[in-house]
Amino acid sequence: MLKKSFLTAQHTLYYGTKARHFNTTNFTSPLLKRMLWKLKEMERASLPENDLKEYNELLTNMETIYNAADVCLEKGPCIPLEPDLSEVMASSRDYDELLWAWQGWRDTVGQQLRPIYSRYVELSNKAAKLNGHTDTGDSWRVVYESPTLEKDLEQLYHEMKPLYLNLHAYVRRALYHYYGSQHISLRGPIPAHLLGNMWAQSWTNIIDLVIPFPSSTQMDATMAMKSQRWTPIKMFEEADKFFQSLGLLPVLPEFWVKSMLEKPLDGREVSCQTSSWDFYNGKDFRVKQCTEVNMEDLLSVFHEMGHIQYFMQYKDLPVVLREGANPGFHEAMGDVVALSVSTPSYLHNSELLITQIEDYESEINFLMSIALEKVAFIPFSYLMDQFRWKIFDGRISKEDYNQEWWNLRLKYQGICPPLPRSEEDFDAGSKFHIPGNVPYIRYFISSVIQFQFHEAVCKASGFTGPLHKCNIYNSQEAGKLLGDVMKLGFSKPWPEAMKMITGQYNMSAKSLMKYFKPLLDWLVAENIRQEEILGWPEFGCLISDGTIATVVATVTNYFSVCFVLNILKYALHIKIFLFYIFIYEYICTCMHKWYPCETRIDIYIHICICTYMHM
Repeated sequence: MLKKSFLTAQHTLYYGTKARHFNTTNFTSPLLKRMLWKLKEMERASLPENDLKEYNELLTNMETIYNAADVCLEKGPCIPLEPDLSEVMASSRDYDELLWAWQGWRDTVGQQLRPIYSRYVELSNKAAKLNGHTDTGDSWRVVYESPTLEKDLEQLYHEMKPLYLNLHAYVRRALYHYYGSQHISLRGPIPAHLLGNMWAQSWTNIIDLVIPFPSSTQMDATMAMKSQRWTPIKMFEEADKFFQSLGLLPVLPEFWVKSMLEKPLDGREVSCQTSSWDFYNGKDFRVKQCTEVNMEDLLSVFHEMGHIQYFMQYKDLPVVLREGANPGFHEAMGDVVALSVSTPSYLHNSELLITQIEDYESEINFLMSIALEKVAFIPFSYLMDQFRWKIFDGRISKEDYNQEWWNLRLKYQGICPPLPRSEEDFDAGSKFHIPGNVPYIRYFISSVIQFQFHEAVCKASGFTGPLHKCNIYNSQEAGKLLGDVMKLGFSKPWPEAMKMITGQYNMSAKSLMKYFKPLLDWLVAENIRQEEILGWPEFGCLISDGTIATVVATVTNYFSVCFVLNILKYALHIKIFLFYIFIYEYICTCMHKWYPCETRIDIYIHICICTYMHM
């Protein structure tokens, strides 16, 4: 692998250096200028040979640590992330078992990665500067060809924020009812291990705890798939069939022979990080996925087949242009189709839903199931690169990696660590894309534009009903719209591709908000009825003596405690150890509702601060 990485870099350096010899100012061909501009971006290949060798070794080591990691049971075997730990996070409802899996994965992976990652940042920034960028974050953003990208993304996030806050408040109350006040505060963030996913990026696996109307129709096809003996192969065949129904290309024979569609049973160690591959020979396109037979993985299959379709559509372009219009386009194509696959009409026609009942309660249940995947993902997909951009440009120092990681997760997601964390940890590294060096903002962009594309292809198909009910299966018109955009590859700036499919140049959250409007209306009414507080205004992540915990952050709470302590100290003249005991009991009993995670470090911080002020 290291040898291949070095040879690839030599190839990139050779052609990139030649491309830089051209002054394209007077070139009349926009396409030729675009190709040369792309070739000039040499990324890691611009590093001196020794630095390049070290850089490649760092990336290989980080990926190896991640892929080889497992967590050992106290009296039993060690288990990997896929499928074992992921299954624990998805299906267990035992607070302590979830905590064991969550902590074990981070302690195993993150702590090993931390010393490597800071050196990777140094070399990555060096490569970026050699390519004319201020830092790596700048080099990652340049592909979007927009000087206002960060501002535009922040605006998109704020447009969708009310939907997320209402979903968060509703889910928080449901978890409060299940796990109790000792683990959940109705005014604070949610412990990160209780949301059905190792990274709390998708909440679909806790649908049983949060379903609005349990007695009405639910849209999870997992049980039907298993009872009908679906296999991973059949899941991919169904996806291929759907794309062909749109008049798009069938996958080639090599795909079925060379792809890894499920985890091998022969004992081989493989990476189960799902990915799609273009081997650039016009006929070899593959997926690597440890597919499980369930609804969540079925949608993942459609996502990956969207990548394969994109590869096939632009295979005749020059290699340098065989990319999406921007990285978000590539991620969105399969998800556009998956939005149709999720509908009751498609599931019913595929015999995965016995009865297609279209009453109000079933509609809200359906939208909730989609929101737990799509809406819950929005802040996570946004903060992943906020974190790295700030590391690359120096706003986050290597001494504060974990503190700032949890600050961002609190700020955007409203979640907190379920137990104290420290700067010995590197919890961001528990997500593959961090050690894997994969930019993540593409997924945030995809979360937005897939709904724009969905609305456009639904209109092209002649559908006129509510957007969340649209199923484009068998629509040649919808398929042509998607295919024409995919054929462009990277040959035109993405706003032109956006205009082709949606009729407008800009990214917009309007289609997403339109899709979820019935659910948002229901959530707002339900949260008002329950007198919910949106957000988590009284909480913040604090680091003290190397430990991170979630604490109350309002001035009001702080001074109310200190006022009571002052009266007790001077009025009762109690001895200092009794004073501490009383403080502890007061905070535990009177202030317990303000504390979101089961840890007492925040109590001791309050005690120390207030006692010091009155000494």
